[in-house]
Amino acid sequence: MLTEPLSALTARTLQACGATTSLDVAGGMEVVSPLTGETVASVTPQSAADAEAAVSRAAVAFRHWRMVPGPRRGELVRLFAEELRASKEDLGRMVSIEAGKSPSEGAGEVQEMIDICDFAVGLSRQLYGLTIATERPGHRMMETWHPLGVVGIITAFNFPCAPWCWNAALALVCGDPVVWKPSEKTPLTALACQAVFERAVERFGDDAPEGLSQVLVGGPALGEVLTDSPSVALISATGSTRMGRIVGPRVAERFGRCILELGGNNAGIVCPSADLDMALRAIAFGAMGTAGQRCTTMRRLFVHENIYDQIVPALQKAYASVSVGNPLETQALVGPLIDGAAFEAMQDALGEARALGGRVHGGARESVGPESAFYVKPALVEMPEQAGPVLRETFAPILYVMTYSDFDDVLEAHNAVGGGLSSSIFTTDLREMELFLSARGSDCGIANVNIGTSGAEIGGAFGGEKETGGGRESGSDAWRAYMRRATNTINYSRELPLAQGVVFDID
Repeated sequence: MLTEPLSALTARTLQACGATTSLDVAGGMEVVSPLTGETVASVTPQSAADAEAAVSRAAVAFRHWRMVPGPRRGELVRLFAEELRASKEDLGRMVSIEAGKSPSEGAGEVQEMIDICDFAVGLSRQLYGLTIATERPGHRMMETWHPLGVVGIITAFNFPCAPWCWNAALALVCGDPVVWKPSEKTPLTALACQAVFERAVERFGDDAPEGLSQVLVGGPALGEVLTDSPSVALISATGSTRMGRIVGPRVAERFGRCILELGGNNAGIVCPSADLDMALRAIAFGAMGTAGQRCTTMRRLFVHENIYDQIVPALQKAYASVSVGNPLETQALVGPLIDGAAFEAMQDALGEARALGGRVHGGARESVGPESAFYVKPALVEMPEQAGPVLRETFAPILYVMTYSDFDDVLEAHNAVGGGLSSSIFTTDLREMELFLSARGSDCGIANVNIGTSGAEIGGAFGGEKETGGGRESGSDAWRAYMRRATNTINYSRELPLAQGVVFDID
């Protein structure tokens, strides 16, 4: 049990990170914890004019930061990783307070930040271009990569800090300042992260210009400034597909760049040869972890008809026994939904599923917290077919289960939704495995074998296709999105041959 009011714990946690706020801010924006539904702090919202000023500061900072050598820029990110390690427990607790995650998940999100910083530090010495074969003698052709400009980052409530750092760590080593607009539901985590970053800046010294990293606290108008400003070279936006349909065209209209990380209606396939015990554990975490509020949550499950009667009763047992409660006061594996709107959306989806013949196991509200908090039992829904709510993402712990008999047919069903983020297959059949990973297999940006849909590591590029937006963040070569490419040709001969054999002689 907590030994102090949640608001006091919030204030103490923020102070430990170097940030301060209070419950009494005139005209403030209230921050409500989903753990109890109570207001734990109040913050001063910023205006559109404040956002424009922040972008202007970042644009000035870019002129300086782009000229700092890449390895030196990496040193700032290395120092930031050190500060994150020192503040991991406090930042993880802040994530739990604001997003309702368990302590291990909150700490895990901070660990993702540390991991991407480590990755980015190494990358700061590896911003490589290519040397390219040229058809012209006495010439050399190559590509170079240069800092892009101000990066605007818009994040969602469910991962209140890691996606910012996926972007910020890479942007900073690539030579770009960042302006962050967090969700209105989780501004405290953002302020705490910024305070920790400023500790690293203080250690780093004068090479870090003012405005290198800024946080904007407030409503959608701030995101609109970032989206519409010609001074913001790249927008990285995490959120719903609906949000992406607004952001994408607005940025494209001004020829800006976008990294869109949007919704996912992720599925798993359980084949006859699967290791059922392993599959059961992977499915349970993938579908119920973070109370179903991950973009990579498993939401659809296709089970071969020959093993349906083995795995579904085992899943029902797991769903019935999973613990639900306040993760700061209990050892519960499933915490609260973010708010009442999320609960209503879940109940609407379950009602629609029942109307289509679905058998719903679980899904009811749990009396484990105050009336102002929304704890629910995760729902397992046996569906006769893939229809209605199964075809769309509901950001809640609902897993729709269906049978299949033919592997080609289940691949078609798997891909027959708008989202294209994450997917998984459970099989020990090499042909099924390879087909799932082939060009006619999963159409998602993440395709896993014998693990669930959640739990991506930072070493691989993260993102998806179709209505997930096509963006990529984090590892692999995602860094290239934060830089501009130049192709250079150098003539070191005394001749001027033209490409493609073109002749243009002047006497």
